[in-house]
Amino acid sequence: MPKNKGKGGKNRRRGKNENEDNKRELIFKEEGQEYAQVTKMLGNGRVEAQCFDGIKRLAHIRGKLRKKVWISQGDIVLISLREYQDEKADVLLKYNPDEARALKSYGELPDTTKINETETFGGEEDDEVEFDFDIDEI
Repeated sequence: MPKNKGKGGKNRRRGKNENEDNKRELIFKEEGQEYAQVTKMLGNGRVEAQCFDGIKRLAHIRGKLRKKVWISQGDIVLISLREYQDEKADVLLKYNPDEARALKSYGELPDTTKINETETFGGEEDDEVEFDFDIDEI
């Protein structure tokens, strides 16, 4: 039986988070790209994203991001629009909350955008439920 000479298998790599604390350059959108906020996770590498041009699109998480970058509901992402299908797009990049705030301060994102929250920028209803109790009979 051969001896293991390495420093562990994939479980060792899985435990490390090597991209933590790495400052990367802020990437702005180019032609054919749009900023969006994830509204729903659909599974199978797909998300429903509300683009900031007002269109809700079905976006596909590309393979480079699929198991390395975890995307959740409410995240700000950069998507690439498809020339032949306007209702579908591809997720290129996920912005962390600091980068999303920087984009908002540069005026790239609208001021109504909620960053680092599960609520999306479209829903601004406050449904408060009030209860009236009469505790006279005990």
